[in-house]
Amino acid sequence: MRHSLLLFCTSLALLVPGSAAAVTNGTPDGNGHPNVGALVADLPGSGLRVICSGTLVAPKVFLTAGHCTEGLTGTVYVTFETTLDPAGWTLIPGTPVTAPGFGHDRSDPRDLAVVLLSSAPVGLAPAQLAGFNTAEPLSRGTVTNVGYGYYERQTGGGQPRFLYDGVRRASTSSVKSVTPSLIRTGSGVCFGDSGGPRFVGRTLVAVTSSGDASCAGMSTGYRVDTAAARDFLKNFISLP
Repeated sequence: MRHSLLLFCTSLALLVPGSAAAVTNGTPDGNGHPNVGALVADLPGSGLRVICSGTLVAPKVFLTAGHCTEGLTGTVYVTFETTLDPAGWTLIPGTPVTAPGFGHDRSDPRDLAVVLLSSAPVGLAPAQLAGFNTAEPLSRGTVTNVGYGYYERQTGGGQPRFLYDGVRRASTSSVKSVTPSLIRTGSGVCFGDSGGPRFVGRTLVAVTSSGDASCAGMSTGYRVDTAAARDFLKNFISLP
């Protein structure tokens, strides 16, 4: 079963009981991918919550997954801290735009969205997107995942526990197959990594879309190089 990898978190250094784990087997990213950030929303009755990951792809355009922004109205926020800390983070307000047709076609879920930022983050260079139809040769290659998801699953002594500390991490996944809209990979992402980038080198080829409930098996990334993806993205950025 596919699961969107959303995260609803207010506590940093949070120990989370539940049914899923980590960017699993990842390492702290530091300044490796400074243009990867976190999507934060002010949810009714809950306050500011970390929702998903994403990437700066133009000076004022933040790319994430459609299931991250679906249902969000009004202002959301983006931050690019290496470690999320509500006491001191810098939040840039923006307006979310979910791709038309998101979730209406199982063969092409159109799981993309952008946040149009009110101002450009200082000193950050946008990531480079893949050119048209360039992901096909990726089958059996690897991708680098970056995001703010859970980082460790602990078992033994009862229900599994899941650790979250707000650190941006990177991991590597093997590509198992490439479909007309998705790349399917092995483990390496979990809840909170949704919307985050899948890189080949420094080129963004997909955004994290879904995974299994244990965050230990297959996951998918929605390709950004397809005609459908580019038809949406061309409204906001210059495409390669």
